[in-house]
Amino acid sequence: MQRWRGLEDIPEDWGRSVVTIGSYDGVHRGHQLIIGRAVARARELGVPAVVVTFDPHPSEVVRPGSHPPLLAPHHRRAELMAELGVDAVLILPFTTEFSQLTPADFVVKVLVDKLHARLVVEGPNFRFGHRAAGNVALLEELGRTYDYEVEVIDLYERGTAGGGEPFSSTLTRRLVAAGDVAGAMEVLGRPHRVEGVVVRGAQRGRELGYPTANVETLPHTAIPADGVYAGWLTADGEKMPAAISVGTNPQFDGTERTVEAYAIDRVGLDLYGLHVAVDFLAYLRGQEKFDSIEALLERMAIDVQRARELVEEYTTGNERNGDALRA
Repeated sequence: MQRWRGLEDIPEDWGRSVVTIGSYDGVHRGHQLIIGRAVARARELGVPAVVVTFDPHPSEVVRPGSHPPLLAPHHRRAELMAELGVDAVLILPFTTEFSQLTPADFVVKVLVDKLHARLVVEGPNFRFGHRAAGNVALLEELGRTYDYEVEVIDLYERGTAGGGEPFSSTLTRRLVAAGDVAGAMEVLGRPHRVEGVVVRGAQRGRELGYPTANVETLPHTAIPADGVYAGWLTADGEKMPAAISVGTNPQFDGTERTVEAYAIDRVGLDLYGLHVAVDFLAYLRGQEKFDSIEALLERMAIDVQRARELVEEYTTGNERNGDALRA
């Protein structure tokens, strides 16, 4: 899959394409409907499928200081889009100047002159251009002038998450912030992931017999509520069952909020300086301050065993589902 950072990166000989535009933070199941449809139509038409997205998030430019917590960094979104069959991702630097483009100017500058759009696939509430003045109706009207079609896809999937609220990035951020990582997983179609570089911490986990990877998360990351979770730690391409702690470590009067992951049953791991991923499967309990280190260790042993069981149950269930699909 090709990745372009700005309009100038698009090859000069780029031909017609099917395009979809949006922040697509998280690439959740609603997003997957739109992107999947764009890819399917691109295959039918024999042209590439292109996703256009923005960096930074438009709200940070329009309303400085309002940058939302991010469910996935751009490189992760690109990976997920590639899995859906997208041929190219265009990340447009969202500047103050860019935000001033009228809807018509945006269409000409991006869709017509550079991507030569044959078809644009969007959700019903798509907005674009200065002050979000452009909508689907205007996109269709401009399409009649500039020779592209528009297809509108209803992205509103629902489940039990959020009490049946339509799936969205906003809902997912709220679930993550509340520690409802199971609900977030329903919306995303996979566990919520936090990434960053492993840095040296107080090394108390090592002293207690549970050495943890202290992850310095990427800016604006959506981090789950304080507590203990089951999930995975992925480093150097290896995905390991993990017990994960998020919070300030009140047992030792900590003040800095951290994400720490203990790779269950792994000995002698040296992860310092590595970029790792932490995937959240299930919430186990909230942060607690115990009466003694012994009481803490007893609870940690219970947490690790429960995390081990939950990861094994999830993995076994997925393998059975895969076998059933292949049968």
